[in-house]
Amino acid sequence: MSGEVAANANYGSTASGSSFYAAMRILPASQREAMFQIYSFCRQVDDIADSDGPRDQRLAELQQWRDDIDALYQGRPPARLRDYAASVQKFALRREDFLAIVDGMEMDVLADIRAPDLATLDLYCDRVASAVGRLSVRVFGVTEDDGILLAHHLGRALQLTNILRDIDEDAAIGRLYLPLEHLLHAGITSNDPQKVTLDPKLPKVCAPLAERARQHFVKADEVMDGSRRRVVRAPRIMSKYYRAILDLLLVRGFAAPREPVRVTKLTKLAILFRYALI
Repeated sequence: MSGEVAANANYGSTASGSSFYAAMRILPASQREAMFQIYSFCRQVDDIADSDGPRDQRLAELQQWRDDIDALYQGRPPARLRDYAASVQKFALRREDFLAIVDGMEMDVLADIRAPDLATLDLYCDRVASAVGRLSVRVFGVTEDDGILLAHHLGRALQLTNILRDIDEDAAIGRLYLPLEHLLHAGITSNDPQKVTLDPKLPKVCAPLAERARQHFVKADEVMDGSRRRVVRAPRIMSKYYRAILDLLLVRGFAAPREPVRVTKLTKLAILFRYALI
């Protein structure tokens, strides 16, 4: 797992099977088009970060994306970004946010992330999730100040939830996103992903991270409660879906062996019905 777009928690999944697709379907055409462009961009750079190609090659491919983003904002978009120009202009999408996403993906390419300190983890979450949120809230039409706050909190809530959900999946590819401070506090000194995932003290590491995610969900809800309902329908759906994942993780616990958690189809439909239709 590299980054998780605030609008979709798994770039690698098919759009039609994701919470992203369900949430985006309720948007007007121009907003939906812009969001799928953001989705496509995130998926392509994430695929680079998660590929097994040589690091130098992946770094070069990410740099090409930076160059292409610069060209887009200079009025000469390359072919793969030509359709983005209208959305960039219509929704005032910021170049810095696109570049931050690339920077976040690069963090996974420079070296496999293993037990980052809390400051580095927060920077990673900002780049791979909250930066996507900052693009998304402009498309949704959230006011500037509320949009920045919503992107900050919801992006981190989703990313932390995914880190907790994907502990074993990440360990299988040599990554460990659990923060160093929490590991040391629990008495775990190793940063070997496989060893950490089997350590009986792992639940003590995950508990404060889950609480941090919960707090971000609460703050995101507070922002959305103060916004026009129609404007925040899509982020509401994604927030409730991933809060349901966090709740399932807490019920399951983090001791090994860990069975995957999945939100039921009925729960997904209930969330969609409540926040998209009522």
